[in-house]
Amino acid sequence: MPEDLPKLIEHCLLTPELTGEDVIAGCRLAREYQVAAVVVRPCDIELAARELAASGVKVASGARFPHGSSTTAVKLYEARDALRRGAREIGMALNLGALRSRQFPYVETELLQMADACHKEGALLTAILDTAWLTDELKIVACRICVRAGVDFACGQSPDDLRLMRAHLPGEVGLKAASVATFDEAQAALAAGCTRLAATATAAILDAWKASLAVTPSPTL
Repeated sequence: MPEDLPKLIEHCLLTPELTGEDVIAGCRLAREYQVAAVVVRPCDIELAARELAASGVKVASGARFPHGSSTTAVKLYEARDALRRGAREIGMALNLGALRSRQFPYVETELLQMADACHKEGALLTAILDTAWLTDELKIVACRICVRAGVDFACGQSPDDLRLMRAHLPGEVGLKAASVATFDEAQAALAAGCTRLAATATAAILDAWKASLAVTPSPTL
C-alpha cells in the first residue's frame, strides 16, 4: 500500500442531484485529505476552482462521459471550455460505438486532437474505456490507441480489465480505476497496477488506510 495514498485519489462529485453546497463540501473534504484532484460536472468547474485555489488539489472534469458518442467537435469544445474555466485534468470517454465498429483511425484521430488540446494548456488527459462493452481484443487495441495518442491516463473498471490494460500500457501511461468505493477495492486496483483511483467514498477509503497504517504487528515471542 502506498505511503501517500491521498495523492493517488481523485474525489468524484458527478452525480446529478448534487447541490452547490454539496460540491463545496466535497471540495473542502478533498482539501482536508489533500487528494490529487476533484472531478466535477462541467457546470461546477468555476465553483471548484474557487474552493480549491492554492490548495494543491487539481480540478478535473469530463468530456462526453460516459459513452463518448458526441462528435469530435463537440468534445473538443467542451474540453477547451472546461480548461478555460479552470479544469486542469480532462477525462474523455472513447467513442464506444466507433471502437466496437472497428473504426480505429477515427477513434485515434479524435483522441490525438483531444490530447493536443489538453497538453497545449498544460493539462492532463484521461481516456475512459467503457470496458464492460469491449472484448479483450478491443481493450488491447484501445490501449495501443491511447499510447499513440499520448494520453496521460487510461481508465478502466474491473480488476481483470485493469490487469489486462496494465500489461498493454507502458509505464509512462498511468492507469486509473473507475468508481472505487471501498478500501478493499482500492487495494485490489493498486494490486492490478493502477496509479490513480477515481473514488466515490474518499473519506471512508482514506480513514481505513490511516487505520491500517496505525496497526503494528505483535512482537514475535
